[in-house]
Amino acid sequence: MTNPSGHSLGRNSGDENYEGEFGCTLMDLRKLMELRSADAVTQINTHYGGVQDICARLKTSPIEGLSGNPLDLEKRRLVFGQNLIPPKRPKTFLELVWEALQDVTLIILEIAAIISLVLSFYRPPGGDNEICGQASGSPDEEEEAETGWIEGAAILTSVIIVVLVTAFNDWSKEKQFRGLQSRIELEQKFCIIRNGQLIQLPVAEIVVGDIAQIKYGDLLPADGILIQGNDLKIDESSLTGESDHVKKSVDKDPMLLSGTHVMEGSGRMVVTAVGINSQTGIIFTLLGASEEEEEEDDDKKKKAKTQDGVALEIQPLNSQEGIDSEEKEKKISKVPKKEKSVLQGKLTRLAVQIGKAGLIMSALTVIILILYFVVDNFVIQRRAWLPECTPVYIQYFVKFFIIGVTVLVVAVPEGLPLAVTISLAYSVKKMMKDNNLVRHLDACETMGNATAICSDKTGTLTMNRMTVVQAYIGNTHYRQIPSPDALPPKVLDLLVNGISINSAYTSKILPPEKEGGLPRQVGNKTECALLGFVTDLKHDYQAVRNEVPEEKLFKVYTFNSVRKSMSTIIRKPGGGFRMFSKGASEIMLRKCNRILDKNGETTPFRSKDRDDMVHNVIEPMASEGLRTICIAYRDFDDAEPSWDNENEILTELTCIAVVGIEDPVRPEVPDAISKCKRAGIAVRMVTGDNVNTARAIATKCGILTPGDDFLCLEGKEFNRLIRNEKGEVEQEKLDKIWPKLRVLARSSPTDKHTLVKGIIDSTVGEQRQVVAVTGDGTNDGPALKKADVGFAMGIAGTDVAKEASDIILTDDNFTSIVKAVMWGRNVYDSISKFLQFQLTVNVVAVIVAFTGACITQDSPLKAVQMLWVNLIMDTFASLALATEPPTESLLRRRPYGRNKPLISRTMMKNILGHAVYQLTVVFVLVFAGDKLFDIDSGRKAPLHSPPSQHYTIVFNTFVLMQLFNEINSRKIHGEKNVFAGIYRNAIFCSVVLGTFICQILIVEFGGKPFSCTNLNMEQWMWCLFIGIGELLWGQVISAIPTQSLKFLKEAGHGAAKEEITKDAEGLEEIDLAEMELRRGQVLWVRGLSRIQTQIEVINTFQTGASFKGALKRQNVSQHLDIKLVPSSYSAALAPVKSSPSTSSAVTSPPVGNPSGQNVL
Repeated sequence: MTNPSGHSLGRNSGDENYEGEFGCTLMDLRKLMELRSADAVTQINTHYGGVQDICARLKTSPIEGLSGNPLDLEKRRLVFGQNLIPPKRPKTFLELVWEALQDVTLIILEIAAIISLVLSFYRPPGGDNEICGQASGSPDEEEEAETGWIEGAAILTSVIIVVLVTAFNDWSKEKQFRGLQSRIELEQKFCIIRNGQLIQLPVAEIVVGDIAQIKYGDLLPADGILIQGNDLKIDESSLTGESDHVKKSVDKDPMLLSGTHVMEGSGRMVVTAVGINSQTGIIFTLLGASEEEEEEDDDKKKKAKTQDGVALEIQPLNSQEGIDSEEKEKKISKVPKKEKSVLQGKLTRLAVQIGKAGLIMSALTVIILILYFVVDNFVIQRRAWLPECTPVYIQYFVKFFIIGVTVLVVAVPEGLPLAVTISLAYSVKKMMKDNNLVRHLDACETMGNATAICSDKTGTLTMNRMTVVQAYIGNTHYRQIPSPDALPPKVLDLLVNGISINSAYTSKILPPEKEGGLPRQVGNKTECALLGFVTDLKHDYQAVRNEVPEEKLFKVYTFNSVRKSMSTIIRKPGGGFRMFSKGASEIMLRKCNRILDKNGETTPFRSKDRDDMVHNVIEPMASEGLRTICIAYRDFDDAEPSWDNENEILTELTCIAVVGIEDPVRPEVPDAISKCKRAGIAVRMVTGDNVNTARAIATKCGILTPGDDFLCLEGKEFNRLIRNEKGEVEQEKLDKIWPKLRVLARSSPTDKHTLVKGIIDSTVGEQRQVVAVTGDGTNDGPALKKADVGFAMGIAGTDVAKEASDIILTDDNFTSIVKAVMWGRNVYDSISKFLQFQLTVNVVAVIVAFTGACITQDSPLKAVQMLWVNLIMDTFASLALATEPPTESLLRRRPYGRNKPLISRTMMKNILGHAVYQLTVVFVLVFAGDKLFDIDSGRKAPLHSPPSQHYTIVFNTFVLMQLFNEINSRKIHGEKNVFAGIYRNAIFCSVVLGTFICQILIVEFGGKPFSCTNLNMEQWMWCLFIGIGELLWGQVISAIPTQSLKFLKEAGHGAAKEEITKDAEGLEEIDLAEMELRRGQVLWVRGLSRIQTQIEVINTFQTGASFKGALKRQNVSQHLDIKLVPSSYSAALAPVKSSPSTSSAVTSPPVGNPSGQNVL
């Protein structure tokens, strides 16, 4: 296949010499990998002489692998390419600056500043200022008029600073996300055989010729050809769109492709194509080329009309997604709509509301100022409009316009998106230390709203260090491991062989890393427990495996969630076959019709014997929290049966033994679960174990406590209760079960998905449940994707589970989930703290600017001063308040719920209370400050007049009040002590101190650009005293009970369910802001566009950090280029959507629980 994009295929001019050293070229292998099934087998056998011959040509050993010689590896990289896909070029700083300049309000400010600047240099010819009205009343009239340009220049400078800060933030975020992504990629390793040793190798280091060991749950990192396989089934839907699993075998279909998932079985393959030469890489390269073409053609066609945002995720050629885009647009999707994350939704709605208010206030300000000026000059003073005075009047109008725009600038919470981003990025960084690797940024904040956690048992609640502690062999129940002498030789031999051969050869027990430590368990932990049992019986499992190497295994039925057993068939030396089986004891015993007695002889095993055994052996073991495994065998001495007829094969077994495996509960789990209960989170255990084992473990953990009216169900019983006669799940029936359900045992992954979906879709109770789920197996993928937050196990988890998840638990520990809840709640509280501070500043600044302008025809706070308050205070405050570390107290309250408003009544009380204090102070200073301080009044100053001490005191006091209110804003639940834990947050202390120092410099040295003049020590002391008064006033406000203030309203609610379903018809993802716009109120809102830029970055993280293709080198800028616009709205107003396939957002509309009560 040629490479249409013209990208390098990993070869350079010097490679031809090397290629001669290998028996096949890069292009040969690429063409070979394009073939499938019979065609591929024919080509391999006729052209290459079989897979073994391909290994020989690639100078590798099918058993030993490559030698690992660095020179050889380098040569292979030169000839066949590296196993990585080059990332797309990130946006340059200048590009980000240009993007920041697109902000509507900034453009308005720039135009106003330029007009102001141009007009300040204009002198009316022989302009007698008296005719046009007083332009400057100072004696140094000319000199002052000459400095009129400073305000325009200062506004332009402020705009430049805003733009640079925004661009720098975007640039650093992009860099941070890339860093996180490369960490996720480094986390991914694969089992490779080199020099006869099985090693875990980072995916990027795999080369052509490597021998890879593949097993259930792997995501293949490169293309390869199967050398040896056991019952191997692959999910190739990500490449071919074929939803059925494809059986792979050496003689029928040996071609394995990168980016596909191993759903069953195990095997070994030789790597034949890596990086951009693999099938996934070729598609990526094509995507890159088509993207460039489409960018040129951007107006004709939006990029994101590729199937479901292919550029966001590798979903090439996916037939389920690949409906023609026209058809897709015509069809109104009936799938449940994806809503944005809880916080994003609330913030976007709030921004729209604030934007409306700001727009109205700024328009009113401009209209009133112009009317006042026109009426005063042309009606009251009866002046005529003279042509030579036009520039002077225009200067006045421009000044009014700038004041109006400045009101809008201050009205919209400029720092809000920054606070969200800083808070999330800070939390994500810190969560890594708490063993949470966050893959989707908004999962972090969604976790704070979690009301239910569905957890696995093994490895999450327990230590996943399994040991056999009891056994039933030869009609005897051993409470401790028996001595080998106590067992008949025949039984011992069958037991040792049955365990050693019938387990994955990748499961091993290695010596301890430290002296005196426990032996290391590698691979499947249940198998390791059984291998440990063999060692305890003084036998060596490795010796048995050496006698029967993997190549000699005749057939393997690998373990899967349907079978709940594993069987291996070997040829007997004297002819015939022997099958060893192991699996869940009650399932295996139903398939046994004989059992070995104490002499090692087979005796009949009837259903009555089975019932006795369940009652006397299995139930007592399970009630002690042991997992019971039955080991059995069957001989086939007659004619060879049909091996595909599994049900016929797995019957008439002879039971060798039943063992009880203990997996101790992690010591820290009971405490973590009690914290969850206190925090209003219901913990449910979903396990494949026996119901008695599950109940015993749940009681040890504290999920079940004596006297509780809770349910423990088995998967079968659960399905019987929730399904109707047709076998369909009924939500009403499920709603009767899930609130009380605490343990679901013997459950399949489908049961888990049904439970999660049922809880999420439930309308029981006032609020919609937010569900977190843990999973480690390949089949947990659907449940992890369906959940609001999916946790995959970093150690035991398969690649498929990790890829479906939002957060990876790097230590597989339940306590890390509790830490994630704490961080999630902290994010939410940090945003609320910032909002409380920000909105107080906004309310005061807007009212001061508005009333001041209406009464004195000038804003007491000048445009540049407001920009300082807006930019620096907001940016700094978002940094200070968004980096508060979490405390245990966060876990002492119930979840907020989806409908709890961002601004509670307590916060509204604080905002309005502090606004009253600040407005009183500012108005007293504006209208009486000149008399109080005995200084010249700054009111009604003519155009271009010098800064007055009067208005400098107003500005200084205003800023200092904000500074001390920032300390008040650290608490949002009405706490009295606002200084609690302030020293733990060094960022907060340094921000407050830094802002104070900057303020001193601005007042003392800011001069004309900042409209400031020097203040003496007494004036400074008064300003400081009034500022500190904020802290005292804060105590007064917190003493007023919120309940008594019934008139207070909440703000920043989540969307109501009816609104969503009604307005979201046909949208792929509900965007709450867009709904507002749909209702015909299209607003050019400054903050909305800025918030969308930030949400864009968050969505990028949500999609970009996924690693669907094992080699994927996706980058943030790729996402930032893409806008999924569902209808014909202006691109500037349409927020970016994430691909529904990757979004971890909630999949069903909320129901609403304003009280925040837990339903359970």
